[in-house]
Amino acid sequence: MCATMAGWVLLCVTGLPFWQVGVIVARVLVFRVSGFQGASHVMSDARLKRAGVSGYNRPKRTPGHPTKSHVVLAREGGRSKLIRFGQQGVKGSPKSAGESRREAARRASFKARHRKNINKGKMSAAYWADKVKW
Repeated sequence: MCATMAGWVLLCVTGLPFWQVGVIVARVLVFRVSGFQGASHVMSDARLKRAGVSGYNRPKRTPGHPTKSHVVLAREGGRSKLIRFGQQGVKGSPKSAGESRREAARRASFKARHRKNINKGKMSAAYWADKVKW
């Protein structure tokens, strides 16, 4: 078990009481990089692996998920949040110059209907659905 305090790590030998073994103090420089966000940074790295995405703000398709088509680990400021978005099996409007009026109207309707939530930024599912699928 380890406890981190401002760049110092207290290492305890497991299985024996700490008063018998003592405490070993070692200097660790691994997390001494600019922009280190504390324990939430380490936790988020585990969340990246669990979500199966390659990095923050990088959406990935999830064809095996029962209801949602994409997942992203959104990060804005010091906060990160796992967001699942998009209805499984539904195609967005294709982004092409020669799209039909019907497809253009469908895209405009989606953007108008969800504009308030899209404007909330990266921490909303509507933002990612607009960016990826529409």
